[in-house]
Amino acid sequence: MHRIYLRLIAIFVVIVTVVLTISGTYSQYKLSERLEMRDSQLRLSVLARLQISLPPALWNLDKSKVDSLLESEMIAPEVEEIRVYDADGSNLFSGKIRNAVGKIVNVNTNIPMEDSKVSASLAYTTPDTNNRNSENKAAIGHIEVKFSRAPINAVLSAELKHKILEILALDLILVVALSFSLRMVFVPLTQLRDSLNDLATHETEEVEELPENRRDEFGEVAGGFNRIQRKLKSTIENTRQAEDVARRASVSAEQALQNLRTAQNSLVQAERLASLGGLVAGVAHEINTPLGITLTGASTLQEATELIQTAMNTGNIKKSEMVRYLETAIESSRLILGNTHRAAELIQSFKQIAVDQTNEIKRPFNVKEYIEEVLMCLAPKLKKTKIQVSVNCATEIELNTYSGAFAQILTNLIMNALTHAYEVDDIGHIDINVQMLNSVLELSFCDDGKGIPAEYLGKIFDPFFTTKLGKGGSGLGLNIVYNLIAKQLDGSIIVESVLGKGTRFIIRIPCSRP
Repeated sequence: MHRIYLRLIAIFVVIVTVVLTISGTYSQYKLSERLEMRDSQLRLSVLARLQISLPPALWNLDKSKVDSLLESEMIAPEVEEIRVYDADGSNLFSGKIRNAVGKIVNVNTNIPMEDSKVSASLAYTTPDTNNRNSENKAAIGHIEVKFSRAPINAVLSAELKHKILEILALDLILVVALSFSLRMVFVPLTQLRDSLNDLATHETEEVEELPENRRDEFGEVAGGFNRIQRKLKSTIENTRQAEDVARRASVSAEQALQNLRTAQNSLVQAERLASLGGLVAGVAHEINTPLGITLTGASTLQEATELIQTAMNTGNIKKSEMVRYLETAIESSRLILGNTHRAAELIQSFKQIAVDQTNEIKRPFNVKEYIEEVLMCLAPKLKKTKIQVSVNCATEIELNTYSGAFAQILTNLIMNALTHAYEVDDIGHIDINVQMLNSVLELSFCDDGKGIPAEYLGKIFDPFFTTKLGKGGSGLGLNIVYNLIAKQLDGSIIVESVLGKGTRFIIRIPCSRP
């Protein structure tokens, strides 16, 4: 409160000081103009009088008369020095100067005056003997007069001191007047402030009401404060009663919320395991083909071996039979080896994906190779559709993060596209583009499917939001994607979609997760 009090006084003092300073400066300027004009007139009049009075005395070489005239002109304090020279200006005829104590004395030196001087020539007029109507003027000398600015400066200095004293006096009067005036305002405001602080820091029953004996606006404010205080006491009492009810309800609500969170976590975990279970079924089906071919090749090779062995035991083996056997053995071995490698690759890819999704372990991995392993595990589901998936990723890009979360994100995005972006037998294309931006990996997942309506874009990451409830959609796929990216991988995901043209997810993940 005192800060506002002092600030108001300071503002008023500054305003008055500025106004008086401007006014005083203008007055000082006008006074300076008048003094300069008077000084200019004085110079002209002194020179004019000397040009009239000095020539006769100088013509007659009357030095005492010249001295007398010079002394009379130096009565004005502005005239500091006068010198009279002969016609050629080399000889000083007479001179007067005001010394340090203000006394007028003779000039005894022929040293030239300082630059701040005025000079004029002296001419003596005589009648022309040949022509009565004309006169002859003869230059008989010149004068030099030095004027002092000390009187002008003294007047200006005195006026400046007077203005400064006037401003200080008015500022002092203003401070005293404002101090008494503002106390009428700030004393009741201080009381109101203290009461508000007490009301904020103490129980309402401990705060006394303000006196309402004033008949002005502050009396009305005090009355309003007292009414607010009484209303607040009533409200607090009602609030305390409501708090008891809310506290009991909060306990049951907390328990319900905990149950809900547990159920949600269970559903999310079940969704992740269901996704893994789908991979298991797909990979198991995919492995049946190379295993069946391997079994067929092994059976064929066994039969051919038994036949050639029988022929060798009887000693009736022919060259053609041996050639056929070798051809069968080579082809069977090729089929067995190729399909065994194919089955081993499927098992290894699924093994790595399954381990990553069931163990939240951070490890470095090559992004392109890992994406191809995920696509290999999803191949059984992709083969049932007419959707082509292409990957554009440099072979040297690596991440040091949670590989299981990365695999789950990619799996959920592909399954979400197969479920929602395309209908059965639709022909489509999914592009996965990966690039490095400084130390951040950017993965762009684009499909050319149906797109997402604008009113759904803000809801697709919400839990349990789906447009195909009961038709293969749980509403948790994209929610899991969002949580894995934002919480586990410390990244971000945005979605862009045009209805009828497709959808694009842009994921940014730090290259190394601390």
